[in-house]
Amino acid sequence: MVKKICGIGAGYVGGPTMAVIALKCPSIEVAVVDISHSRISAWNSDKLPIYEPGLEQVIQQCRGKNLHFSTDVEKHVYEADIIFVNVNTPTKTSGLGAGKAADLTYWESAARVIADVSRSNKIVVEKSTVPVRTAEVIEKILVHNSNGKIKYQILSNPEFLSEGTAMQDLLNPDRVLLGGNDSLEGQEAIQKLKDIYAHWVPQDRIITTNLWSAELSKLADNAFLA
Repeated sequence: MVKKICGIGAGYVGGPTMAVIALKCPSIEVAVVDISHSRISAWNSDKLPIYEPGLEQVIQQCRGKNLHFSTDVEKHVYEADIIFVNVNTPTKTSGLGAGKAADLTYWESAARVIADVSRSNKIVVEKSTVPVRTAEVIEKILVHNSNGKIKYQILSNPEFLSEGTAMQDLLNPDRVLLGGNDSLEGQEAIQKLKDIYAHWVPQDRIITTNLWSAELSKLADNAFLA
């Protein structure tokens, strides 16, 4: 049973997404963590770091109850059953693939923190836009850095948020896409995440697939909107 969720990255995706999960799943403790003290301070203030219609009301309703914003990344990663990674994946500005490929530096840093502090099995959820097969790379980092002692299930749950309607996109999505491994453990992880979304999303809108298909779907969606 999922009791604690941690969202790494308190930006445009992480803040609203974790807030809606906290709103709809009051029995789950949700922590949003970020290394930026100024950003976390803003989330804990009356002047939020981003504006989206409806966001402030949800934050006011949940913050201090089952929704918390913190710079103590290691503590909340250690305690979490599910970890959402909502960090930026900007385009590379130098080196191989500059101007074209995604820079996964923040993602890789998050993976290393997860591996360093985890003492129990974790479900790690890709929320950021990432290249296809990033999950495979991240899993290798996690397994290597934890010496194979901890089992990780990597899921892809891409966001489909639009500026100005992000809260409605989260509260009433036309689809929720979940990608995972075909193994028994992978399917169990998908089911746990599916059960969370089922608190407010109709079953027929929750679509399950494999990892690379979910990753590719987000890239295709971005290309279509470009």
